[in-house]
Amino acid sequence: MDLQSLKKQENQRRIRKGFMWAFFCAILWGLWYIPGTVVWVLNPFDEMYAEIAATNGDGMSLIITAVLITSFNALTVILALMVWNGVLGKFGEMKRTIKEFNPCSKWFFLASIFGGPIAILGSFIAMGFVGGAFAAVAALMYPVVGSILASKWYGEKISKRAFAGIVFIIIGGITIFGGGLLTELGAGNVVWIGYIGGLMAAVGWGIEGAIAGKGLDIAEPDVGLTLRFLGENIIWWVIAVPILAILGFPMFKYALMVFEPLTMLVLVFAGITFGFCYVTWYKSFPLIGVGRGQGIGNLYGLFAVVFIALFFGDIPSWTILVGGALCLIGSSIMFSEDSGQLESLRGE
Repeated sequence: MDLQSLKKQENQRRIRKGFMWAFFCAILWGLWYIPGTVVWVLNPFDEMYAEIAATNGDGMSLIITAVLITSFNALTVILALMVWNGVLGKFGEMKRTIKEFNPCSKWFFLASIFGGPIAILGSFIAMGFVGGAFAAVAALMYPVVGSILASKWYGEKISKRAFAGIVFIIIGGITIFGGGLLTELGAGNVVWIGYIGGLMAAVGWGIEGAIAGKGLDIAEPDVGLTLRFLGENIIWWVIAVPILAILGFPMFKYALMVFEPLTMLVLVFAGITFGFCYVTWYKSFPLIGVGRGQGIGNLYGLFAVVFIALFFGDIPSWTILVGGALCLIGSSIMFSEDSGQLESLRGE
């Protein structure tokens, strides 16, 4: 076998691995919506919601409760990632990356701002106000944001086939999203703050992916991801939660009441599924690019709807079925892309 054939074979292996990571991301991300939906009705979060709602109204109560839920989600994710990095023996690499703040860590701390207080908080707000199935599909537009930023910012190439696949997935997401919205408009009861939460998730995750793609040029994915969640934990536990407590909200009172067996089990399930969904997401970017990684990862919307239907008995509407089929078609188009098109991901 000549050198050119070996190079082509290695390129095909790298691309298959990238698509595999992105597909695993979609499954784990879809699973995360099960604990993300359940946690709203568990103690102490249901009691916290009731106490704050009595004095500040339902809307404010849902947002403040979402902040505490998101904070615990970030905490369980960082614990799962620390175990993961410990097993892989990457603490030394983590220490080196933290010290290299200017070339490396700044990207992941910046990604934590868009991923945590914008995307994940927005998704929990969407779950609390509208529901888990809606929250799952509301962020399906995020590959548009990520692909455009990656293309404009550092010249990542998006072929016509990849673009067509992304378009199919987006149309699928809009079909699922629009079906629910039109039904609520017909009933005259649209919970707009929930839809704003969904938009926050789409924009936040799209920007985070583009920033992470830049940071992963010079950092190892597992380590970079852990630093990204370290940054998010600092935002929640050092800044947001203490400030809300100073403003008079019972943040620490209910944070100390979280150690109930069922609540802890649900939070650990959320941390494991979301932590390893992020591991696979970040691993896919250097192999197939931000646009394709986000496009395939977008299948989480379909998996989330299926898992929610199986666990909670919600029967999907026809718009969800049609939208899910379009998402599958789009992903198949991207899977079938000629590996030669992906030999160089950047426009250099």
